[in-house]
Amino acid sequence: MVDTGRRVYNTARKQDDVVLKKVRISELNARGIYHPVWNTLTLPKNTWIHLDDAIFKATRLRLKAWADLSSRAGVGGFDAMSKLTYEYQSVSDAGEAVVDMYASADARTDRPVITLSSIPLPITHSDFWFDEREIMASRASGMPLDTTMAEMAGRRVAETIEKTLIGVETGLTYGSQTTGVGAHTGTSTVWGYTNFPYRVTKTDLNTPTGTNPEAVKDDVLEMVSTMQDNGYYGPYILYHSTSYSRFLSDDYFRSGSTSAVRSLRERIMEIEGISAIERLDYLTSGYQLVLIQPTSDVAQALNGMQIRTVRWEGQGGSRQYFRVMGVMVPLLRKVYKTTSTSTFTSGVLHATTS
Repeated sequence: MVDTGRRVYNTARKQDDVVLKKVRISELNARGIYHPVWNTLTLPKNTWIHLDDAIFKATRLRLKAWADLSSRAGVGGFDAMSKLTYEYQSVSDAGEAVVDMYASADARTDRPVITLSSIPLPITHSDFWFDEREIMASRASGMPLDTTMAEMAGRRVAETIEKTLIGVETGLTYGSQTTGVGAHTGTSTVWGYTNFPYRVTKTDLNTPTGTNPEAVKDDVLEMVSTMQDNGYYGPYILYHSTSYSRFLSDDYFRSGSTSAVRSLRERIMEIEGISAIERLDYLTSGYQLVLIQPTSDVAQALNGMQIRTVRWEGQGGSRQYFRVMGVMVPLLRKVYKTTSTSTFTSGVLHATTS
């Protein structure tokens, strides 16, 4: 059955009904339709609209860090379902300039050092189902199906993507499989801001008390200085754990002063390079700060497949199964560092109290 494009008003249901027509597969092929999508006929059109809206709203609620990265350094335009890994390179800053009077002396030759790395492209998904009887009742009444399970599935997918980027959810490691379809020598891992092995760390943050706002401000100034020393000049996003919220919104008093003219958050926003201060709802352990330069040479949001819903039948057609799935993976980049003995560095600085 295919949609003819015509609608007939149903006086009993007080809405337009879709006019369907039986069509042979050979006729569809003659029209150039070789892979018809049948799943949209199982549910009424209005039900699908309501279902998709529920999933879309759920994902928007829980992707604060991901939304920031995706809007500033998003990568798309590739089919993640046909690839198991995403390859990228780290390159050293090669070359040397020579100053002389005649340009006749040979300068030392140099070549960049290049290392090839990869990151897996896992699918994040969550499932739910409806009984066929529920679907039939929905058709008979014209009322959309209850979308609670759809919202919960969408929320689980969104939360997992967000947590993986922050680093509080362990990312998938892929590799060490030498045979079969998924053969992949070596290993590659999805990392987040707080567990990336090449992130810069600071372990002496001052614990905020409400009476030491200048100490918190000095912590941020030191973090910015470290980033600049490593060649990252902003703009930066400063993320903080949930414990910092009340102190950042509290009044800012300078030493020896009794009048407050701004909050600690406003004072930190005056620091050159800080473009935003954001709370990460899933960063709940102790006092933590993450300073990141959200540019493509530091981190990228790989949007291999936006969140979508697929359907299949089970138990002889008595159940309709749904899967909310997407390939949205954070890629944190490392670069060669030539200013110290460290091999690599990163534009991500993770600070803790110990």
